[in-house]
Amino acid sequence: MRPLNLSSIKTMFIKSLPKSNRLFSLFLLSFLALCGTAFLYGQANTAEAVLPRIADLLSVSKYDEAIALFDTIASPERDGSDLRLLKASVLSSAGKYAEARALAEAVASAEPKNTQPLFVLAAIEGVSGRRRQQQTALERIIRLEPDNTEALISLGNVSLQARAVRPAASYFHRVLTKEPENAQALLGLSRAFRMNREWNDAEGLLNRLVQLYPNMVEARTDRARFHWGRGNMREALADLDEAKRISPNDYYIAVDRANLLFEMNRKRDALAEFNRAIAINPNGYLPYVYTAGIKDDLGDHDGAERDYAILTRLKPDYYFAFEGLGLHKMRNEKWAEARDAFMEAYKQAPQETLYALLAAINWMYVEDITSPRAFLGQVQVRVKRDTLEWYMFRLFYDLTARNYIGESDMVTRLDREQDLTLKARMLFYLALYYDVRGNTALANKYYLMVYDLDIRAIPEWRLNDWIMTKRDIKPL
Repeated sequence: MRPLNLSSIKTMFIKSLPKSNRLFSLFLLSFLALCGTAFLYGQANTAEAVLPRIADLLSVSKYDEAIALFDTIASPERDGSDLRLLKASVLSSAGKYAEARALAEAVASAEPKNTQPLFVLAAIEGVSGRRRQQQTALERIIRLEPDNTEALISLGNVSLQARAVRPAASYFHRVLTKEPENAQALLGLSRAFRMNREWNDAEGLLNRLVQLYPNMVEARTDRARFHWGRGNMREALADLDEAKRISPNDYYIAVDRANLLFEMNRKRDALAEFNRAIAINPNGYLPYVYTAGIKDDLGDHDGAERDYAILTRLKPDYYFAFEGLGLHKMRNEKWAEARDAFMEAYKQAPQETLYALLAAINWMYVEDITSPRAFLGQVQVRVKRDTLEWYMFRLFYDLTARNYIGESDMVTRLDREQDLTLKARMLFYLALYYDVRGNTALANKYYLMVYDLDIRAIPEWRLNDWIMTKRDIKPL
């Protein structure tokens, strides 16, 4: 049987690991190179035969099955330190950090002068969020090999994450003393300068990095963020354009570039770039946060509603998505769906009691005005007493009993209110109150008063604007 091409095994393993575990890739390459000549071609229980099957399982995130396959490799090959470290990396990919850590530590104890298990251990601690233990593992490498470039750079990056700028800079300087053009050390040191607000030094290093490595994506994206942070939008966009050229299928570059275009008020261009990000990664939720709002601004309300709906599925704990969806369901008079959306928003953000009021109002349209009485009573006790919001809740609570005595009192309180944002919001709910009661003329009067206050940052503004457009209510 013709032996399997070793390079294909390397590629399969590296591609099958999640990005957070690509830290293991250097180890995997060296391991496979070392073990390649030892594979016994053609035998079903050799590493040569089993590793491609493990890689296939990892590529579809079947971690438990992949881990189980390691035990099918025959001894003594299965018990070698290289395969045990490879298994540790897969255990880490599966989130089984304790098992991965124990396996890497066992190899490190058995081979105290071998840095490979320490690199694997450092990577495990990094992806499991144990930064201090990650640093300890890297420092153990430095004690064995004081000039180990990879460990020094990793220590610098770990220090930056802990905002320990001086130690980070010293690690990067140690690398640059011996390798003055080391790209990762230059990048790390530029980040240390930025974190320390040493803008000229940071810019100088970033310019040098781009000059040395014009096709290095991180150099372009870091310089773009530097320019962006300094308010130089055009320069930032130029670098992100180059990053896009170098790596056209990078989701994060697309999101960054779209965000920048949005900040530059180039909404149509931003929308196109967010859509490109969605095409690259349909399961990423962040683009939809922006596309929904942009589509609203551009008048594509149906498209905005679809994006809010997708966002609630991709990020179900993002209550603003349910707010946006609820407003659009109200726009289309889909009262039950609007009620459910606002109920979910209120459930996630119980301090935002106006979500509960919107849910109750939609509930009145689904059934009748008496239906949400118990619910309104439960919510009202959470609202600070004797506030304008509390009186608005009482107005709707009384409405559920067909008691209308609080209307004139509410109008008087609104006339006296000095907080224009609060006044605009409460006027909108007073308009909804009269709509529920069937008094369209009074409702329209208060919608117009909301419009005249021109407080566009409140969520109620959009719905107020839609209602005025639908009813052809003209400003005076």
